[in-house]
Amino acid sequence: MSPSGKASDSDSDMRVFESHHPNQRIVIFMIKNIAKNPVARHNYEILDTLEAGIVLTGTEIKSIRNGKVNLKDSYAAITNGEAYVYSMHISPYEQGNIFNKDPLRPRKLLLNKKEIFKLVGMVQQKGYTLVPISLYFKNSIVKLELGIGKGKKLYDKREDLKKKDSELYIKKHFNS
Repeated sequence: MSPSGKASDSDSDMRVFESHHPNQRIVIFMIKNIAKNPVARHNYEILDTLEAGIVLTGTEIKSIRNGKVNLKDSYAAITNGEAYVYSMHISPYEQGNIFNKDPLRPRKLLLNKKEIFKLVGMVQQKGYTLVPISLYFKNSIVKLELGIGKGKKLYDKREDLKKKDSELYIKKHFNS
């Protein structure tokens, strides 16, 4: 993943999942990561995640397929009983001319009422927020991984960095 949060061909990975339904059909999901939020897990302690669809236009989909999306400063909120993601930058499609939309426009998230009520309950607690974690294709549909997180204090971030450094040191020197 590049520091700007954009996916490139070298770091986009393809995952295949098999899901067995009660009637013994096998469903295969192809998941391809498009973009990740580089600061989500650094600035927030993610307690729970869920998958949401997102309402997009045709030129936005084409731009996303080209990997021109950035989640770095994005956040989600619930207004009037509907979930929206704000500040998610999708660059205008080069051949889109008049059909291009505003790159930073609010985009509606597709969630069930039960999921929205759950999110409202969590967000109303002190310090919890909705953080977009990653954007990916599930088969041919764009999905957004949304996390419910609590903001980390500076000392928590330092502890996480120390833990990562020590794990990397151990892995480098003792697993050779």
